[in-house]
Amino acid sequence: MDILRFITAGSVDDGKSTLIGRLLYDSKNILIDQLEAVERASKFKNDGELDLALLTDGLRAEREQGITIDVAYKYFSTPKRKFIIADAPGHVQYTRNMITGASNSDLIIILIDARNGIIEQTKRHSIIASLLNIPNVVVAINKLDLVNYSEEIFNQIKDDYSKMAEQLSLNNAVYIPISALDGDNIVDKSENLNWYEGKTLLDYLESVELENTINLHKARFPVQYVIRPQTDELHDYRGYAGKITSGIYKVGDAVTVLPSGTESKISAIEINQEKVEEAFAPQSVILHLEDDVDISRGDWIVKSDDPPKVEQELEVLVCWMGDKPLKSGSKYLIQNNTTQVKAVIKEIDYKLDVNTLEQQEVDQVSLNEIVKLKLKTAKPLAYDSYKDLASSGGIIFIDESSFVTVGAGLIQ
Repeated sequence: MDILRFITAGSVDDGKSTLIGRLLYDSKNILIDQLEAVERASKFKNDGELDLALLTDGLRAEREQGITIDVAYKYFSTPKRKFIIADAPGHVQYTRNMITGASNSDLIIILIDARNGIIEQTKRHSIIASLLNIPNVVVAINKLDLVNYSEEIFNQIKDDYSKMAEQLSLNNAVYIPISALDGDNIVDKSENLNWYEGKTLLDYLESVELENTINLHKARFPVQYVIRPQTDELHDYRGYAGKITSGIYKVGDAVTVLPSGTESKISAIEINQEKVEEAFAPQSVILHLEDDVDISRGDWIVKSDDPPKVEQELEVLVCWMGDKPLKSGSKYLIQNNTTQVKAVIKEIDYKLDVNTLEQQEVDQVSLNEIVKLKLKTAKPLAYDSYKDLASSGGIIFIDESSFVTVGAGLIQ
């Protein structure tokens, strides 16, 4: 049975947590003790309604304020498929938390309040979905019960979003009218929305085709650890441990070590202390080379016939997560898989206006802003563009003094 990883995104009070709670409740995926706890907590609400959002808002501050702060993960299954849900925060200041959940998702559900239509956070989350190349987008137009289940309002929002989706190359968006609070079109078809002839949300989640996100063509192996016991029993043992992020490796393959460019061949492959003839992503393995090569953590072992780029100057799209502004000349640690290098910001090309999608000139970058910039690394960095190979084209920015992650970047 395959697994669908999806994230819900939207502005505050668009109903993300309620939607997930409704999915769990109506699909019979809530344990009795969980339901009893929600019922007890719901008694504190004035209307006495069962507050399904409490199933995902696990932090005390979230329950007290009625908002989602951190990404909450929930797991459920149906006879057709297993699901991992990431409930992302809606507040602007928690956009960085949303990116964490979105980076590993096969699908994003973008909730829109039918009363408000497309707002700034809708655009921001859609831009992030586009930048991260999330393959499937569901636009769930929620709270239609509050607009008398109006087909006209649904169609207007659908038309408005379609124009934006075309600009962002979100070519396969699906539109579903729902009411998360009342359960309309979540698991079962709603009589209130009899003008809608498409699938319910759960039907679509169960049937959407999943792309194979693991690339088996471009062989990439970032070295995580060099194993050199230097004991009498293993005097000549030298192995390079790590996870194959993409591609297939076989004994005898001609490989290149990057960034040095040294060439060799694979003499042996180990998995779980057993020798094998081949290994593939996403297996964790130990590679042995025919030659004694100077290799350390952060180097890449790639097939010689299809190497990545190795450069010091990069163009990167960045969502800034730091409280301190990013400026030209600022220095950070850049990490790509196991590789960590020092880098300096050479130039900020533009900021992306989330309302108009226009490119704006700026001198500095503030929290949650999306920018394109040029940076230079202290030594050559091996990489692929994020669009070609996400597993080796994503980087993070680390503050050199606090070691806090302050930015997420997609190499262009």
